[in-house]
Amino acid sequence: MPQKERVLAFAFVTVFLDLVGFGIIIPLLPFYVKSMGGTAETVGFILSSFSLTQLLLTPVLGRLSDRVGRRRVILVSLAGNAVSMALFALATKVSLLPLLFISRIVAGATSGNIAACQAAIADVTDAEDRTKGMGRIGAGVGLGMVLGPVLGSAASHFGEWAPPLVASALALADFAAAFFFMPETRRPESVSLRDVTGATDQRPSLWEAISQRGILIVFALYFLTFLYLSTINVTLPLITNVRLGWTEREIGHVFGLFGLIMLVIQGGLIGRMSRAWGARRLIIAGSVCAMCGLLVVAWSGQVAAVVVGLVLLGAGLGVINPCLSTLAAELAGSSRRGAILGFAQSAGGLARTLGPTAAGILYARIGPSAPFTSGAGAALVSITLASVFLRPRKPA
Repeated sequence: MPQKERVLAFAFVTVFLDLVGFGIIIPLLPFYVKSMGGTAETVGFILSSFSLTQLLLTPVLGRLSDRVGRRRVILVSLAGNAVSMALFALATKVSLLPLLFISRIVAGATSGNIAACQAAIADVTDAEDRTKGMGRIGAGVGLGMVLGPVLGSAASHFGEWAPPLVASALALADFAAAFFFMPETRRPESVSLRDVTGATDQRPSLWEAISQRGILIVFALYFLTFLYLSTINVTLPLITNVRLGWTEREIGHVFGLFGLIMLVIQGGLIGRMSRAWGARRLIIAGSVCAMCGLLVVAWSGQVAAVVVGLVLLGAGLGVINPCLSTLAAELAGSSRRGAILGFAQSAGGLARTLGPTAAGILYARIGPSAPFTSGAGAALVSITLASVFLRPRKPA
């Protein structure tokens, strides 16, 4: 099999198995926390602890992938994910809330695999096929989110500890597959720890990256997109439980639907859509869909309305994420893709640090609709930024 096809295939498998684990535990997390005496604010703090460590360490992993290769960073990330899920299972078994925090901190510290997979795809694709390749990553995300809640629901019959333990086993399987089959796309260079942490590194600093207007706007769009996405993770299970009486089973199903919408778009449609309309127009259209979906969920009291809102949100995110990844990779150039994509993921990590805590506070202190209306406001800012500051760009 040619290297390009091998990289695309194993990047898809890696992200798919990783997101299966994510899809298993995230819909259930608010219920786990509630059973341990926590609140909506506690859920927000737990998710923020993951995102804070991701924010701090993903750029380091991104730079490292530029220096020692993508494959090694992916393996480290997968091993950390397996350990974190095992800790999550143990915390659930012994009903120890602080251990949940520790498990998510470990996961955040080693969560560089998606950025490394994006960089690997950018290494082996040209400008014409890059959005389609990034869509392959998104398809893995979508399929993982479809199957994850289903597996989590099935495993929960054996006990609350079973879903995260299944997620840990899948991460180990992912590690084994990447170890034996994932090819390296970038030749490793000699590097010291001092180089990686930035003391003598010649790779771009964050300041150098954001001095380019295009990259700064892409980072801002990453931040805003993940800001309103984090609203769904924290408060959708809570608002539907209050308004519709939904439990873990129904929440798992709607998260699966959300992932299915993203899978259809990113797995089969995004390449043709990108060639027809371009990344800028798709980001604007996707942000409009996301804003409408958030507003529908905010004020809905019926099952059909919630489903429509999630379909709109899933469709919007389905086109936004691969387009943003493509723009970041093209603006970075071949020598610093890992670093720039790592910074981009950290922009999303900053949003996932602030967003869950803010969503939990808004939900608890203002009302169930507040996190969703504020998320719609973030989507509106995204529309404005993309319309005013992003300009059509010649393929790199």
